[in-house]
Amino acid sequence: MDQTPWSSMAAPVEASPNQSPPLQDYNLYAADLALQEAVRGAGAAWAEAGLAEFGATLGRAETIALGAAANRNPPVLHTHDRFGNRRDEVEFHPAYHALMALGFGAGLHSSPWAEPRAGAHAARAAAYILYGQVENGTQCPMTMTYASIAVLAKHPDSLPAMTDVWLPRLYARNYDPRFAPIRDKTGASIGMGMTEKQGGSDVRSNTSRAEPAGGGAYRITGHKWFFSAPMCDAFLVLAQAPGGLTCFFLPRHLDDGSRNALRLVRLKDKLGNRSNASAEVEFERALAWRVGDEGRGVATILEMVNYTRLDCATGSSALMRQALVQAIHHARHRSAFGRRLVEQPLMRNVLADLALESEAATALALRLASAYDRAEEHERALRRLLTPAAKYWLCKRLAPFAQEAMEVLGGNGYVEDSIMPRIYREAPVNSIWEGSGNVMCLDVMRAANRNGESVVALFDELDAARGGDARLDAFVAALKRELADPAAREPVARRLTERIALALQGALLVRHAPKEVAEGFCASRLQGDWGGCFGTLPAGTAFARIIDRTWPST
Repeated sequence: MDQTPWSSMAAPVEASPNQSPPLQDYNLYAADLALQEAVRGAGAAWAEAGLAEFGATLGRAETIALGAAANRNPPVLHTHDRFGNRRDEVEFHPAYHALMALGFGAGLHSSPWAEPRAGAHAARAAAYILYGQVENGTQCPMTMTYASIAVLAKHPDSLPAMTDVWLPRLYARNYDPRFAPIRDKTGASIGMGMTEKQGGSDVRSNTSRAEPAGGGAYRITGHKWFFSAPMCDAFLVLAQAPGGLTCFFLPRHLDDGSRNALRLVRLKDKLGNRSNASAEVEFERALAWRVGDEGRGVATILEMVNYTRLDCATGSSALMRQALVQAIHHARHRSAFGRRLVEQPLMRNVLADLALESEAATALALRLASAYDRAEEHERALRRLLTPAAKYWLCKRLAPFAQEAMEVLGGNGYVEDSIMPRIYREAPVNSIWEGSGNVMCLDVMRAANRNGESVVALFDELDAARGGDARLDAFVAALKRELADPAAREPVARRLTERIALALQGALLVRHAPKEVAEGFCASRLQGDWGGCFGTLPAGTAFARIIDRTWPST
C-alpha cells in the first residue's frame, strides 16, 4: 500500500491568475504619507520611530490574522458555574487577548496621562488610526479606559485606593486579563454604563438608584441596557442619588476579594464590533463610590464622553484608510478589459475621490486630537465645537465610503474571507455610540451658542487658510452668514455641522496638503462640482498623483 502522504502527491498549488495577493507584511505607518504629515504638524514628530515600529507589527500577516480570528470567534457569556453559583464572566478567544496586549503595550489606553508631553494625544491618535485598521472591537475597552482616566485623575478622592492602587495599574502598559481583585493585578481597564432601556441617549431619564452607604460609598440598584466591555475591572456609571443624577465608580471586585453585585444578563448580538462584548447588566445593591458632586453626573461624565467621541472620529478615519488601501491594492493587481483597474479612467476617479475623503478625515482627526494637547483658550473653545462636528461627519461618511471601497473589489470584497465585510459592519457603530447624529449636531449648536467663543475660535482657525484657495474663501464666507442667526440654527443643524466639518477639512488641506489634493477637495466638496456618489470628481483632477500619494507604488 502506498504510504506517500496525500500532500506530497498533490500537484503544486499555483497562484490564481488575475487575483490580487493578500495585503499583508507591510508597514502601515511608513505607507501613509498623510498621517505622517499630520503627526508632524501636530507636534508629535518625536513619536514617529515608535509609530513606524508599531505600523510594521500591525502589518504582519500574523497580526492581521488575529483580527480575523477575534471576530470569527465572538465572546461567550457564562452567567453561572456548573454548581449554580453566579459567575458573570465573559470568555474571549485567545486572539482577542493577544490584540488587547498589543494595544495596551502601545499605550492606547493611557499613554497621554501616564507620559504627558507635547503632542501626546495626537501621537496616541495616530497609533489608534494604525491599530484600528487591524481590529476595532478591542479598541472599545482601550477607549473607555483612556477616557475614564481623564475623569478619575481629577477626582483622586473618589475611591480611597484611587491614587496608590488604581491609577498606577491604569497607567501600566500591562494587559492583565485575569478576573481578579485589583490588588492582585498588574494592569487594569475601565468600562462605562450610561444608557438604560427606557431612555437611551436621554440619560437624565435613568431610573437606577444610588443609596448612600457612608464614607462616600453608595449602593446602586437598577440596570444598564448597554454595558460595553463587561470584563473591565471597574466602570463609570450613572445613577439617581438623593441629589440627582450622579456619576459613580463601580469596581467588579471589592476590597475583601468578593465580587460586586453586578449581574450580566446577556450579551448583545450586534451587527458588527463582534470581537467585543456588550452586555445588559443588573445591579443588586452594588457597591460604588461617587465621582464628582451629586446631581452633576452628566457634567462629570461629559468630560469622559468627549474623549470617547474623539476616538469615534479617529477610529472611523482608521477604517476609511484600511478600506481605501484594500481597494487601491486590488485595483493595481486586477485587470479587466485589457488594462489594470487602476489604469481605467473611471476607476481612477473613484479611487482618487476615496483618497481625498480619507486624507481629509485623517487631517481633521489629528487636528482634533492636537486640540486636546493644548491648553490655550482658543483650543478649548475650538474642541467644544469640533469634537461633536468631527464625530458626526467622519462617522457618517464611513458607511458609504466602505460600501464604495468594497465595490472596487467586487465579489471578492463581499465574501467573509475579505476584511471588507467586517469594515462595512463596523461602519455604523461609531456614528451610533456616544451620541447619534442629531445629538452631535445639537451639541455643535450648543457650543456655537455658548458666548460665541467656539464660533470665534472656528473662524480664527479658518482664517489661517484665507487666500489659499478662492473656493474655500467663498465657502467660509457663506458659512459665516449661515451661522449669524442663532435662532435659525437648530432646524438646519445637520447642514451647518456638515459645512463646519468640510470648511475645516478644506482649510487643513489648503494649508498642509499637496496642491493636487487641496484643489481636488475644494473643487468637489466646497465648490459643488461633485455628484452624490464617490467617483464624481471633475475632469482635470490629478487622479494618478492623488492615488500614488495615498498608496505609493512599490
